[in-house]
Amino acid sequence: MTGVPDISPTDTWAALERDPNAVLVDVRTDAEWNFVGVPDLSALGKQVVLIPWQVFPGMQVNGHFVEHLRKAGVTAESHVFYICRSGARSLAAGQAAQHAGFPHAYNVADGFEGPVDHEGHRGNVAGWKADKLPWRQR
Repeated sequence: MTGVPDISPTDTWAALERDPNAVLVDVRTDAEWNFVGVPDLSALGKQVVLIPWQVFPGMQVNGHFVEHLRKAGVTAESHVFYICRSGARSLAAGQAAQHAGFPHAYNVADGFEGPVDHEGHRGNVAGWKADKLPWRQR
């Protein structure tokens, strides 16, 4: 696979439902997980894997990201869907994972909250929340 393709949140949900070995990795920060919420995969009998791509508050790249993927049970055969707030960090994480030997990487387009609306708020225009996919407060 070359490049990390974008996939819509609803298509991500369908892929996670269809493939028992598919994984959703949320690469946002612990502050975002705690204050904004996380995808809820309990209806699929799965849990989202929480591995920050950048470490809060300095936002430096997590030098142990690939090691954490392996510790979470992600393998080279796994189809892995990366999600962040709006799709930028998850793309970088997916590219790094591909480079490290995880070829089946997908970027969840528009992320968990998507772009801002006309009032400057996220979660209403596009993304996991806007698509009305399950999520919960942590």
